[in-house]
Amino acid sequence: MTEDRVSQALDQDLVARVQRGDTAAFDLLVRKYQHRVAAVIARYVRDWAEVQDVAQDTFIRAYRAIGRFRGDAQFSTWLHRIAVNTAMNHLAAHGRRPPGEDIDAGDAEQFESGLRLRDNDTPERELMRQQLEQTVLDAVEALPSDLREAITLREVEGMSYDEIADRMGCPIGTVRSRIFRAREAIDARMRPLLDHDQTSKRSKAS
Repeated sequence: MTEDRVSQALDQDLVARVQRGDTAAFDLLVRKYQHRVAAVIARYVRDWAEVQDVAQDTFIRAYRAIGRFRGDAQFSTWLHRIAVNTAMNHLAAHGRRPPGEDIDAGDAEQFESGLRLRDNDTPERELMRQQLEQTVLDAVEALPSDLREAITLREVEGMSYDEIADRMGCPIGTVRSRIFRAREAIDARMRPLLDHDQTSKRSKAS
């Protein structure tokens, strides 16, 4: 199973939990993405103290808007756009322009328009999302404790392999092995569901 697929499935579960009122789940999303959000903002804002302020504002805006998130884009893509728009708005509010080489026409949209996600869920799509989320949760729960801890530290808390090795008190090679085995186990549980979904899509298209 690819790292992206596991990460996306876990993001979907955390977002769903936040939408049900679980604020602790949003804290996990913040911990997972805080460094990446700061790196995005630093493309536009040079002062590190300002970067931290804009990052905090980004997560506040994301939390307020997450109820409207419907999964039309990956959560990481959605959060990236909020970070860029928040950074652009910050510069505009201070009468400054972003570095010209970093400007992207799509990124220059106002924050509000960047949140106008299409609400085109179908019952089948919603059911599929719920099934994927539950399958991932069940697969993670069924893992041996050492594999479960390793994959959770990597995919939920966003820790590096070195940090996980320190936390778990084992060599980095052991960490890589545990994460690989965890992904394989999760993939084995998800593959039949994903294969069925692809078959259904092909049948509808024909």
